[in-house]
Amino acid sequence: MKKIITINRKFGAAGGKIGKMVADRLGYKYVDHELVEEAAGSANLSMDQIADLDEKVPHEYGFAQSLFGVYRTTLEDRFMEAQKQVIEEFGNKGNCVIVGRNADAILKEFDDSLHVFIYGNPSWRLAYISTLYPHLSPNELLNLFRDVDNGRIKYCSYYTKREFGLAENYDLCLCSSSLGVEKCVDIICDIAKS
Repeated sequence: MKKIITINRKFGAAGGKIGKMVADRLGYKYVDHELVEEAAGSANLSMDQIADLDEKVPHEYGFAQSLFGVYRTTLEDRFMEAQKQVIEEFGNKGNCVIVGRNADAILKEFDDSLHVFIYGNPSWRLAYISTLYPHLSPNELLNLFRDVDNGRIKYCSYYTKREFGLAENYDLCLCSSSLGVEKCVDIICDIAKS
C-alpha cells in the first residue's frame, strides 16, 4: 500500500479536488494550503509576507541572475526551504496526499510513495477554472490560466531542475478532461491500494 501520494497538476485540471477525494477515500490526511501555513510558521514569516510566494520563483530569477551569476538567499528561497521541511515531515508520518509545491521531487526517494501528475485539455481546464472564479471575465481567466501554469513551470525548474509535467518524473499521469475526476480518483486509489 502506498502511504504517500503526491499530486502535481496543471492549473484547472482539478488536481486539488482529485487529491482531496483520494485522501477522503483512503482515510489519509489532505495537505495543500495547510502546508503553506505551517511553512510560514517555521520560517517565521507572516501570512501577509508569503501571500505572493506560494509556488513562485524569486523575483530576481532569470536574466540578471544568470547573466551576472548573482545569487543570494531570498524570502522565496527561505520559504521554499521551510516548505521542504514540512513536506518531509508529512512524508515521514505517511498516510497523506500532498498537492503541489514540488512534493513529488522532494519525496522522490521515499518508499511507499506514488507520484501523480494531473493534466487536461485547455478548454476543459478553462471551463473548470471559470467555476472556481465566476467573478473573472474571460480575458482575466485566460491571463490567470497562463500565469499560473507558467509560474508552476518556472517554480519546478528553479527548485528541482526538472521539467514540470514530464511523464518520466511521475509514476502516473492522468488526463482529467478525458477520464473525468471520479475515474482519476478510482485509478489513483486502486494503484495506492496495490
